[in-house]
Amino acid sequence: MSSLLIVNPFASGVDEHRLAAVTAALSCDVDTRLTTAPGEATEIARMAGEVDAIYVLGGDGTYNEVLNGVELDVPLGFLPGGGTSVLPRALGLPRNPVEAARRVAEGTTRRIGLGRVNGRRFGFSAGLGFDAELVRKVDELGRRPDGRRPGDRAFVRVAAGALRDRRARFDEQLEIEGAGRAAFVLVANCSPYTYAGAVGLDLVPGADFDEGLAYLAPVSLRARDLPRMVLQGARGKGLNDGKALAAHDLDRVVVRCDRPLPLQVDGEDAGDVVEAVYEAERDAVTVLV
Repeated sequence: MSSLLIVNPFASGVDEHRLAAVTAALSCDVDTRLTTAPGEATEIARMAGEVDAIYVLGGDGTYNEVLNGVELDVPLGFLPGGGTSVLPRALGLPRNPVEAARRVAEGTTRRIGLGRVNGRRFGFSAGLGFDAELVRKVDELGRRPDGRRPGDRAFVRVAAGALRDRRARFDEQLEIEGAGRAAFVLVANCSPYTYAGAVGLDLVPGADFDEGLAYLAPVSLRARDLPRMVLQGARGKGLNDGKALAAHDLDRVVVRCDRPLPLQVDGEDAGDVVEAVYEAERDAVTVLV
């Protein structure tokens, strides 16, 4: 059997030179497939058949597509090719895709748990409310002439604008079944929740690949709370001062919204929902680390 390399050529860190270097670093018989449209990686993974491994060079959206397409228990190697690439970094892989390829080529594996929200798998996070709103606003900027998404600077500008528009005020607008009301909810199955450049933001305490789901849901939030929330996240503490609902190692979380709210899944816009049913998928897949 040979291995399969699924590549998103529009990811911000992917070009012909880097792809050639990654392929050489994998040092195996690899069939390379380039995606041409959103969703195509899901179908490629679904039709992969029996292979030694599936490697994915792209961003978090491409990893998510593969996780939702793969049907056999085949080792998965996630290589950082996007602007943030949370999943491989959370797994401890180098940020450089060539170095990451050399690492996964060694064949060391581990089992990790995933999450599902309304039936869709996620590899690291699925937020409902504010962070999903930011994902949508960045998408609305459109892509650059080379087909790539806007980078971190655009995200910061969008976040600043969104905070200004709502005067950095977040009030209760959803309810977590059995826990209470909150302004928005961050659900994760690993840490960190995301990255700001080189800094991991551990916004959801207790999230771990080896356990169930964890969530953090601020009951209300004001402008004065935001810097502290980000700082505590960078220190690995999350928002743990009593102003948020939080729990970890859960099998199921049900959230009902007062009105349709945006949902993001691994950094991808998943539309508006009035209910989000989160489920843990423990010991779900084998990954190369």
